[in-house]
Amino acid sequence: MSDSFKQSIAEMRQDYRAGDLYRNDLADSPIDQFAEWFDQAVKSEIREPNTMTLCTVGDDGIPNARTVLMKDFGTHGVTFYTNYESRKGRELLANPGASVLFFWKELERQVHVRGRVSRASHADSEAYFFSRPYDARIGAWASIQSREIPNRRWLADRAAEFEAKFPDDGTPGCVPLPDFWGGYYLEPVTVEFWQGQPGRKHDRFIYSLEGGNWRISRLSP
Repeated sequence: MSDSFKQSIAEMRQDYRAGDLYRNDLADSPIDQFAEWFDQAVKSEIREPNTMTLCTVGDDGIPNARTVLMKDFGTHGVTFYTNYESRKGRELLANPGASVLFFWKELERQVHVRGRVSRASHADSEAYFFSRPYDARIGAWASIQSREIPNRRWLADRAAEFEAKFPDDGTPGCVPLPDFWGGYYLEPVTVEFWQGQPGRKHDRFIYSLEGGNWRISRLSP
């Protein structure tokens, strides 16, 4: 990499001026506050505002991050779905703690959620699975997620095998829920809301769960 290219990277920056965040703006509950911000992200027509970066910890102690989609949120926290035998699934089994980060660039906002993870109920997993398009349900069966495969043709052939096994008759139940696939709830212990500000003097507030109640603190940027 040339020195001039490195310099151009070093000079990449943008001042944030989309809005402010004050203590009086915040709801008592981080779930209510998240609902307000998420609603604003949806109304701003941000593409896939439910996109989040999920971080888990590997056996070697090094974090792994990947982009996934939130499919629900509420008192149970944040819900997402995946293959339980995937790398993230194996890591969550060994260490059921994780964090997710939402970044809404257009609003100059981030939300960072840290907490404990548990498997979603079978009813929730099945309801969501049956709501997916046929191809996505077949894909869940075909993928041995995170494991090495020889080539793309192998995956296509495997998908074709499951299409033959579970033909599309137009009903959700034509493809059953795999026992290795389902949801997780990330129940928060901290939730941080970040609003960009000029000169990197960003507004940061963190909700911390203490004795069943939420404590709100302002953090230095």
